[in-house]
Amino acid sequence: MTARQLSALLKNFPAEYTLIETHISWVLLTESFAYKIKKPVQFSFLDFSTLEKRRYFCERERSLNQRLTSGIYLEVLPIWTLNDEQVQIGAKPPAQATIIDYALKMKRLDNNHQMHRLLRQGQVEPEQIKQLATQLAAFHLRAEPVYETFDVSALDEKFADILSVASFLSENGLPNATQHLTEMVRVASRFLQQHAAHFQARSAQGFVIDGHGDLHSGNIFLLEEPVIFDCIEFNDAFRQVDMLDEIAFLCLDFDYYQQPGLAVHFLKTYLAQVPCMQAPTDQQVFQFYKLYRANVRLKVLALQAMQENPKLLTKARPYYALMQEYARTIA
Repeated sequence: MTARQLSALLKNFPAEYTLIETHISWVLLTESFAYKIKKPVQFSFLDFSTLEKRRYFCERERSLNQRLTSGIYLEVLPIWTLNDEQVQIGAKPPAQATIIDYALKMKRLDNNHQMHRLLRQGQVEPEQIKQLATQLAAFHLRAEPVYETFDVSALDEKFADILSVASFLSENGLPNATQHLTEMVRVASRFLQQHAAHFQARSAQGFVIDGHGDLHSGNIFLLEEPVIFDCIEFNDAFRQVDMLDEIAFLCLDFDYYQQPGLAVHFLKTYLAQVPCMQAPTDQQVFQFYKLYRANVRLKVLALQAMQENPKLLTKARPYYALMQEYARTIA
């Protein structure tokens, strides 16, 4: 669907809505539902370039997220037109209509219960975290293991990509960023090389699973029962991760929002059910994954600041500090 066709759809949309746009999708939020439309884009890490691919990934997103949720991901709807001036969304287009795209229809949840908002407000209780840990543990235990060769070199390369934004950070409030990030890249690379056999052994033991892939607090609603949503559908490699990588991303958020006690509750509950961090080296691997996830967060925020406003780096500085803290634990 083109931007012009989107405008035509919005003219005929049958409810009040809010439009949210990302680099890969448009999302229409109504009072009760959300409609997610994939943009016709192609990047190195995803391909939504054709109508059939967008339909496939809508169905794929619905199917994968139903592993974690019930009654949230509802259906995939066609978007159709009789001419480019009249674009509509609905389950039964007329016989003479042309389908131009697809939308994933989801139940809308109350944004006030998103976990990252509650963490920022200091309103997350230990019992909620224990409940979340138990739910995630059950998901990981039934998830499909991925017994493939662990690509240490690829992970090393991904980590080192933080240097692509180092000069920008140095010029915008973090004067020693290039020096410090270069040293952290060296520390991470050495750690990966020293423990390559251990990373591979964890894969052979079944600790690399087809999981969520993007398990941060913004993708969790703390309701009567936690709702974990928006797993990665567009690239299997991004979703097939070590269990410690998955939980490290979430524990990074506890540190970012200065709630380390919640991380203690989470890990105690989760690890009692999923014994995936037993050896001392496992604990270091967990610290490495927190370092890696902080690296990714810092890079994403830096790229946004480069495109939009350098003031966005205010949100990035805590990740820079956490990277330095985590790097010391594996040096």
